[in-house]
Amino acid sequence: MSGHSTYEPTTGIERWLDTRLPIVRFAHDTALSFPTPKNLNYWYTFGGILALMLGIQLVTGIVLAMHYVPHVDYAFASVERIMRDVNCGWLIRYMHANGASMFFLAVYIHMIRGLYYGSYKAPREVLWILGCLIYLAMMATAFIGYVLPWGQMSFHGAVVITNLFGALPIIGTPITTWLWGGFAVDNPTLNRFFSLHYLLPFVIAGLVILHIWALHVPGNNNPTGVNVKSENDTVPFHPYYTVKDGFAIGVFLLLYASFVFYNPNVLGHADNYIPANPLVTPAHIVPEWYFLPFYAILRAVPDKLGGVLLMFGAIATLFVLPWLDTSKVRSMRYRPTARLYLFIFVLAALVLGYCGGQLPDDPVIGAPSGLMLLDADINSMVWLSRVATLYYFAYFLIILPVLGLTETPLPVPESISEPVLSHPATTPVGAAASPEKRG
Repeated sequence: MSGHSTYEPTTGIERWLDTRLPIVRFAHDTALSFPTPKNLNYWYTFGGILALMLGIQLVTGIVLAMHYVPHVDYAFASVERIMRDVNCGWLIRYMHANGASMFFLAVYIHMIRGLYYGSYKAPREVLWILGCLIYLAMMATAFIGYVLPWGQMSFHGAVVITNLFGALPIIGTPITTWLWGGFAVDNPTLNRFFSLHYLLPFVIAGLVILHIWALHVPGNNNPTGVNVKSENDTVPFHPYYTVKDGFAIGVFLLLYASFVFYNPNVLGHADNYIPANPLVTPAHIVPEWYFLPFYAILRAVPDKLGGVLLMFGAIATLFVLPWLDTSKVRSMRYRPTARLYLFIFVLAALVLGYCGGQLPDDPVIGAPSGLMLLDADINSMVWLSRVATLYYFAYFLIILPVLGLTETPLPVPESISEPVLSHPATTPVGAAASPEKRG
């Protein structure tokens, strides 16, 4: 996809290095002169945003690890000491905590963009699978990181989530015992979680490198979903997209800074500022906001094993998505019916997130009261979660496969340049029209 290298060493040092370790050539060919479709919009800037957020999480996490004490008697106090006694410790801690939320916000937008424009379709299946592995590693890293402050929500969240593995037949108990390092969530658990939380971000970084490598083989997808056919369809990544991505990153950092400096705790839970106490259980144990849809799926099933399998199945389904969508057309720009179903899917995911943050027996806001279904209130969060869960799986396992066979898409352009150049340039005001225009 990248073609022949256009890099030319200009100094003696560059020529010397290029014949021994062509790292400058590699950076030039992959990050500067790489031919990129010329019609990418701002939805394609979230890859760069995610790379920046990963860097921020790595740097702030390393600094926090220098002062954190992974011991049940000192963990909570060490976090408070970071906030009060370490130079700029409050800033580093808030950047790290809110950076996780911004990371997930960007990755969800990145994934929805991939769903809309069909970025998982051939020949980008491996690219999509690597992205799903990154997402899975992010979820593991975020969960064990949430345990480290050792507040009430941290401790009891760890108890609830690790006990879920125990529902799995045969392998459940050994996995749970290994995670605990004993027979309950205690000091060995905290030590293991701290070690894994330090290690996994570097695993994510390695997966990101593979993800970028897989991207450079077929090249970027684009809003039309049409393959690049000539050099007229592309522009060098620099300066066109470095400037565009830079602007988008600046806007995203403003959102990030608004949380860090003005609302640093709004995305967390107040109970996590209470030291962990195994004898006092919070009234409502909830995970971080980015896990709430899966938490709602877990609670939608009355059987523990069924809920666990369904929750893991919701993530596993993403890995086989390239083979579930049977449509030959990539972009939903030309699939109006599929676009409608995707909108409903996003709405269902938001409903699951809302339900996951509420008590199971809370009534739905604005719903009429008094409606009964068997012995359960139809307005309960459980029933709303079940409807949204049903649509979540139906979208991937039924709607996409059937829709690809039955939907009649709109005409797809022959090339990227066709929609870009389909309208003639407007004659500037005061300029003379061409003879054809005058005639």
